[in-house]
Amino acid sequence: MNYNNSNSSSILKDIILLAVRVFVGFAMLSHGFPKLQTLLSGGKVEFFDFMGMGPQISLILTVFAEFVCSILLILGLFTRVSLGFLIFTMAMAAFVVHGADPFEKRELALVYLSVYLLLITCGAGKFSVDHMIEKRKRASDW
Repeated sequence: MNYNNSNSSSILKDIILLAVRVFVGFAMLSHGFPKLQTLLSGGKVEFFDFMGMGPQISLILTVFAEFVCSILLILGLFTRVSLGFLIFTMAMAAFVVHGADPFEKRELALVYLSVYLLLITCGAGKFSVDHMIEKRKRASDW
């Protein structure tokens, strides 16, 4: 058997991208889901007021990023657009919402931000809906 080393490393890269997308996506869902529940509860919203838009709009935008975009990230659908929202949200969390807090309060947002920056650079990989769409486009010569 003749194994092409670059093909093996490419498959390994795609498997790792899938694993990171799925793990980080589900991890962020654990932050977004409670916010979604708060939003749907109908009670008074007490949340960071981003740029004077009001706490409810800020919470809606955060739920969109942390919940909806995390699902899209897991699927590898609209990956880079979703990551744009997630990067913005984590940057706001780390540098604005917790900007005056000690590092320990900002650390998790910075870790997510780092992983999202890595993913936006590498893309979703072959094991993603984005790749399937791109492959189908190429096959049909759009």
